[in-house]
Amino acid sequence: MLFIPDWLLAIFTFPGVIVHEWAHKKFCDWSGVRVHKVVYFQPKNLAGYVIHDQAESGGKMFLISVGPIIFNSLLCIACGYAASAAPFGSVLKFVLLWLALTIGARAFPSDQDAGNVLERCRQILRAGGSPANYMAYPFYGTIWLMNKLRFFWFDFMYAALLIALGYALRKNGLLS
Repeated sequence: MLFIPDWLLAIFTFPGVIVHEWAHKKFCDWSGVRVHKVVYFQPKNLAGYVIHDQAESGGKMFLISVGPIIFNSLLCIACGYAASAAPFGSVLKFVLLWLALTIGARAFPSDQDAGNVLERCRQILRAGGSPANYMAYPFYGTIWLMNKLRFFWFDFMYAALLIALGYALRKNGLLS
């Protein structure tokens, strides 16, 4: 397997990190959860974060955590769609493909995001809440597995599939 240091990948994919954190913030706003601090990207640890109040429900916590996979994925497809229209070999095509790749590769929630959902749902269950909160367990396991598969470039394969979808949508005239 090709090994590239995490710090180099983080620098290459910083636009995706920024969009990822922005998506968390927007889903907090849309869920009515107060945000205390947002750092979209910090050179110190090559990541970002959003500090917010605890969501009142597991569903809202879930939406805040999966906001990046929803928004980053849609934006990756849109960039792929736009790149398919750019002239071959142009700077615009290169930039759009780079943005699509970095945004798509940073779509997955972090283990911390999944852990937040799991912890909130556990609290709700202890208080006698809805059995639907048990869905946090497979969600956590899925995110954990996806993050471990990053070692095998799963995140970049996911982004490549989304870019291909953007190309296919344009080629087939589905969004024209």
